[in-house]
Amino acid sequence: MSERYNRQVILNGFGLSGQQKLAKAKVLVIGVGGLGCPALQYLAGAGIGTLGFIDGDRVSISNLHRQLLFKTSEVGRLKVELAAISLSALNPEIIFKPYPYFINQDNILDILRDYDLVIDGTDNFNARYLINDACVLLKKPLVFAAVSGFEGQLAVFNVPDVNGISTNYRDVFPIPPEKGEILNCAENGVIGVLPGIFGTMQAAEAIKVLSGIGRPLVNKLLNYNLLAQSVYEIELSPGPAGSYVRAKDENSFLSLRFENLTADNAGVVEIDFEELQIIKAKGNCLLVDVREVYESPKLSSGEYRQFPMSEIEKLMKENLLEKNIVCICQHGIRSLGAGEQLCEKYGITKNIYSLKGGIARWKQFFTSRL
Repeated sequence: MSERYNRQVILNGFGLSGQQKLAKAKVLVIGVGGLGCPALQYLAGAGIGTLGFIDGDRVSISNLHRQLLFKTSEVGRLKVELAAISLSALNPEIIFKPYPYFINQDNILDILRDYDLVIDGTDNFNARYLINDACVLLKKPLVFAAVSGFEGQLAVFNVPDVNGISTNYRDVFPIPPEKGEILNCAENGVIGVLPGIFGTMQAAEAIKVLSGIGRPLVNKLLNYNLLAQSVYEIELSPGPAGSYVRAKDENSFLSLRFENLTADNAGVVEIDFEELQIIKAKGNCLLVDVREVYESPKLSSGEYRQFPMSEIEKLMKENLLEKNIVCICQHGIRSLGAGEQLCEKYGITKNIYSLKGGIARWKQFFTSRL
């Protein structure tokens, strides 16, 4: 066994057998963000045999206060590509499998099938329910974490306790929240060290489950408040009939319509800055800035028309002639909402787009043109 892992191997209760178990393990991290970055770094350092990580997102400047795998010079590049380079340099002895796209209902079962354990590093409810249902169906242990503001939660799902009882995410949160009911990190904010703490804790729980050491957070939900440094646990138990998960086999999973579980911006296509330039070049395009008038940076009035979300009804009353409509805001959240309203009005007669990550993510491109 490599000298690299000596400090782990000499641990009483872990030893060579624990390290060998990690070397044989395959772990998938979904989301290479605030949670996924530290989880990946510590799992790579620990010697997990195969590390997969999936994310179709690119680095934005607002990521850097908490996603320490990335550098300022790498803004705009694919996260999984950068992660693969950095993690391979950290530990060239293990196998890395980057997936440069987002998880969805069609690909999740095929991807998860090859792994022993899944870490949920996503930051939205749509993905959490989808990942949970797939893990329950395939009987894959799932290490869950969620952070917002100064607080976070952590749990290990789909692992039976000594009595053979296991719980999943739907046993804790059976009904997905309504849109806008609970703010995500982009809207509510998060202190940078918090996802670092929880991503590291996710890695710790994964190591415990895979190596068989300690007491993983099975059927427990850990709650942590950074400001008070307070921690408490909640005991979990299965919901009615053992689970709220609707899919009982793979065919039923694939045939389900996840109306409240997958992206609810149906009809709106999220694009990056390069795709925006392609759409603009085609012509017959309306660029709509849905920020409030006091927000900066200001965009060229010759290229963009401003319809703040607080006055979006003015846009809805117009007879838009353009075939392609691109909505833009500060972080890509309000633009999705505006796009949805436009989709409801125009249906398939127009192509509706939203700039993913908004001006904050692509600020260097916008400011260079002002």
